[in-house]
Amino acid sequence: MNTPHEPTDDSLTRATADFVRHKARMFGIAYRILGSVAEAEDVVQDTWLRWQSTDRSTVVDPGAFLSTISARLAINVAQSARVRREAYVGPWLPEPVDTGVDPQVGAERGEALELAVLLLLEKLKPVERAAYVLREAFDYPYDQIADILHLKQDNVRQIISRSKKRLAAERRETRPVDGTVHRRLLEAFVSAAQTGDVVSLEKLLSADATSYADGNGIRGAARTVVRGAQRVARIAAHSKRLVAGNDYRYAEANGRPALLVFEDGVLSAFVSITVSDGWIQNLYYVLSPAKLQAYERSTDRATPLLP
Repeated sequence: MNTPHEPTDDSLTRATADFVRHKARMFGIAYRILGSVAEAEDVVQDTWLRWQSTDRSTVVDPGAFLSTISARLAINVAQSARVRREAYVGPWLPEPVDTGVDPQVGAERGEALELAVLLLLEKLKPVERAAYVLREAFDYPYDQIADILHLKQDNVRQIISRSKKRLAAERRETRPVDGTVHRRLLEAFVSAAQTGDVVSLEKLLSADATSYADGNGIRGAARTVVRGAQRVARIAAHSKRLVAGNDYRYAEANGRPALLVFEDGVLSAFVSITVSDGWIQNLYYVLSPAKLQAYERSTDRATPLLP
């Protein structure tokens, strides 16, 4: 006979089914709050452990319960991650995620998914970030966000309103760019970089273009943000990772076309761009081996993160 602390096989089967059904949303929430595939995976795994030990007979809505736990855990991780990122060598970029497998990463909306937006979210406090993500990416009602964050509804509304204004002030507003146009600009950039054509590269870039290289101190990664079309073009033209002869593959990452560079069969670089008024505005190079490995793991998100 089973005791209350010894769930039946049927109970565990139902618990597993509920968890798997809501796993994409949990990952989507945690990833947007943290900007890290690896940390989001850890949050999902910790949520599973808590779900196993919960008295599930008292849970009315498993999806709401699991989302609440994952959001709170992600906030805790974000608070500790801030200290770790202060010691990061060079620019820090979010870990890219493969959205070719799961286009929405568990969200009804694509908001707070692009690398540029995730980078801006880092300027918000963890609770502010969580409130923004839950509302703008997942369309949670204010009362539910208030319950998740242990805040009053009026406070939640103020936090989200302030966060939206702050992000809008720093984010260049442009008309949505068609994915085909986005990819064409990325391909033109790669082609010019492979031949070292600085003039052609400059023609693709906005005057105030910016380049970020996340390598966490590895050789060949710029340790400061590079600004200005001329400087960005020169760096791209002399990049050893963008030379002809390397293997390339285009993919969809964070909802946008991206370039994967392979050296001897190993992923060595991830390149993404943002586009503004027909020009390349920002370039993002992810070179850190740990982040590239996290990207490759993200292609397996469709399978349950269970022991």
